[in-house]
Order: sequence, then structure tokens, then C-alpha cells
Amino acid sequence: MKLIIQIPCYNESETLEIALNDLPKHIDGIDTIEYLIINDGSKDNTMEVARNWGVHYIVDLKRNKGLAKGFMAGLDACLRNGADIIVNTDADNQYNADDIEKLVRPILEGKTDIVIGERPIDQTEHFSPLKKKLQHFGSFVVRKASKSDIPDAPSGFRAYSREAAMRLNVVNEYTYTLETIVQAGRSKIAMESVPIRTNGELRPSRLFNSMFGYVKKSMLTILRAFMLYRPLMVFTIIGGIIFALGLAVGIRFLLFYFGGTGAGHIQSLILASTLMLLGFQTFIVGLLADIISANRKILEDVQYHVRRMDFEREQEKVWEADKVNLKKEEE
Repeated sequence: MKLIIQIPCYNESETLEIALNDLPKHIDGIDTIEYLIINDGSKDNTMEVARNWGVHYIVDLKRNKGLAKGFMAGLDACLRNGADIIVNTDADNQYNADDIEKLVRPILEGKTDIVIGERPIDQTEHFSPLKKKLQHFGSFVVRKASKSDIPDAPSGFRAYSREAAMRLNVVNEYTYTLETIVQAGRSKIAMESVPIRTNGELRPSRLFNSMFGYVKKSMLTILRAFMLYRPLMVFTIIGGIIFALGLAVGIRFLLFYFGGTGAGHIQSLILASTLMLLGFQTFIVGLLADIISANRKILEDVQYHVRRMDFEREQEKVWEADKVNLKKEEE
């Protein structure tokens, strides 16, 4: 059983070594623990720190592609290198590395495929009261969108089984945390949450420049994920609202018309017709989006099988190399 712990990095030379030093070297039930760094276009000596420390793998992205792209690049690299379980943590040492064992334990026991660490948000001192409320609200919205019970959706401290990692795909460029939960929930991938501890803040968050920016990007990510996985429902609701407004204006016109004063309200008739037509067209768009969504599911299944074939091919290379080495030792 191989565990690979991946750490996305962007200019993390000051904190990376602290985070690496805290990572576990042994976990009961795990035969091999390896470490992978995703260098997301860092301009400092993050790569040098990682190499000097002795990480096993480095995914080097020449330009900064964002947390979501870096996360997916790390997953692919972990799978190619034979990971049975993948743990994602942060380079700023936000999460207590001793709790990695708590993350992987439910997967080792076969209870689930994704485990997400639940931070003590209300007890975290460097979180402002507004940020705490927004964290809780965002998690509530994600729970509704994903039909899951994950209490801390923005947490990046999480573990994935190989099977779950092969099925994940992130299309937004902001963050993987929210979309992967929605995708996993809609794809019926088993998820659970475990309470974890956090460390003191070593540096401010780089994921957003302001609270408004954080809220805007998070809401857009959730909305996009909702539209991606439940398009018919989303467009039906939007189209229904527009159609209902048009119907209300149309009824208003009819009341004036049968009251003998309809001649002065012809604009209402035009507006009602326009809104009702727009509402109906929005519903048709929802039907088309639902058909495209069905096609996306087929593509996701194809992607899953391609990843599995890549994994099996890499494993065959490892086995062949082991056979050659064993034969040389016997000679």
C-alpha cells in the first residue's frame, strides 16, 4: 500500500521545509510513504528547497496555472507513480500533519474513497468573524449542491483513494475544493469528514486578495459546478421565473383589456410575450445542456479508463524492472 502526499507550491521557499519536516514517515497499514511537490511556476527557490529536502517527485509547471490546475497535475503524477492513496496538504503548514493518519484510516478500512479534514473554524484565531460565517455559508451551499454532509467544504486537507482520484476532473481555474465535492456527491463517490487540527498562521492566504473576491469566486465556482452537474434543474428554475414574470404581466394586460382599458397597455402585452418566449427558450437551453451533460459523463468514464490503463502500464514497468533486478541478484 503506497501513500503519496502531494503539496501544491507557489513561492513557498520560506515555509515549505517546515511543512515537509512535519510530514509522517510511517503510518500503520501503509507500506510506503512518498512525497510529491507541485511547483506552480514559483519564482523563488521552492524547487531547490524541495530537492535539498529529498522529495521523491516534483511536478514542475513553468507558468503559474492556479491551484486547481496544479492539484490535477499532482493527482495525475501520483497515479502514474503507483499511489494507492493520495493526501493533499498545504505548503504553509496550515494543517497538523499528525492528522494525516486520521485522513487515510477510513480509506484503509474500506469505509470511503474521499476523506476531508474538518477544521475547527470557530476556534481559529486568525479567521475573522466574517470569514467564519462565510466559510459556514459556503459549506452549506456546497452540501446542498452535492447532496453530501461535508461540514468544511473549503478545506484542502484531504485524502483520496486511487479509484476516486481516477474519476476526478476539475474544470475551473480557481480552486479544486468546492467543485470536487460537488462532482463526487453527484457521482455517488463515498465521502466522509474527520475533525483535524490546524497550526498557527505562517503567512496570509494567497487564494484571494479580499473577502469580496473570495465570496465572488466561491459563488461562481459553486454556480458553475451546479450548472455543470444539474443543468436541467438550473435552467428550468431560471426559465420558470422568467416565464412566470411574463405570465403575470400578461394576466395584468388581460385584466385591463377585459376592463375596457387595454388599448393603453399594449406595451405590457409585448413585454409579456417577450418574457414568456425567453423563459421557454431558457428551458430549451436546459434540455440541450442536459444532453451535453450526459455526453460529459461518457467522456468522464473514458477519462477514468485511460487513467486506469496508464496506471496499469506504469505498474507493469515497475514489475518488469523488479523481475530484472531479482534475476541479477540471483545470478
